Amino acid sequence: MLKTRVLSGIALVIILGSALYVGGYYLWTLLLFASLMGQVELYRALHGVSYSEHYKCTSLEIAGIIETFCYYISILLTDSMEVPVFVIITSLIADMIIYVLSFPKYRATEAMQTYFAEVYVPVMLGFIYLLGREHGFAMTLLIFISSWVCDTFAYFSGRALGKHKLAPILSPKKSIEGAVGGVIGSAAVGALFACLTGMNMFLIIVISAAGAVVSQFGDLFASAIKRNHNIKDYGNLIPGHGGILDRFDSVIITAPIIYILSEVLLK
Repeated sequence: MLKTRVLSGIALVIILGSALYVGGYYLWTLLLFASLMGQVELYRALHGVSYSEHYKCTSLEIAGIIETFCYYISILLTDSMEVPVFVIITSLIADMIIYVLSFPKYRATEAMQTYFAEVYVPVMLGFIYLLGREHGFAMTLLIFISSWVCDTFAYFSGRALGKHKLAPILSPKKSIEGAVGGVIGSAAVGALFACLTGMNMFLIIVISAAGAVVSQFGDLFASAIKRNHNIKDYGNLIPGHGGILDRFDSVIITAPIIYILSEVLLK
């Protein structure tokens, strides 16, 4: 199991790293694939269906998948955010119309969950592509410094120093000390990254640390959904790691934060 996890982890880093470096259609295609897989994983989870069980998307969810395609085409073909925002709002209106015309086939919560899944996974992950396009390869790496590096430092500092529970009911193993260690670790790696790339060290530390704080809530949020619906893992796409949402739970929420901070602080 450990060998499988390590090998799949290495493969994931190679595929993702090359996509971030090359950017363009390669990164866009990979993110679209990950978004669609994650979106379906979330659909299943919200219905309490394990990845090992058969699941057929509803017509409302199929519409959500089509809307994801439209969103990704909009960020590929346009340089501004006006069209993507238009697609996001139009998708909400489309979901509302489907809900009304098919009433009472779907409950209001199903319509809201469908739209939430579209924004939570595809739109949030899409910021990786937007950040790379507008700020370059180096800045996209900050997303993973603020999420995966934070996870690593939080784990080891939590094991060494953890005494006070961060979220005792939701995640008993996570500690406040671990969370702080994760933020400090991300900031430290961010500082080293700034030295190697010649970026403004203070701003990179701020961005890395802020992203690390948010990333931990992204991790806990995805875990909360699983606990609410009695799901152990979202999927098994990545052997030893689970599904897209299991591996990218902290990345999903970190990507838009790093993008926003980059737009505000680095322009």
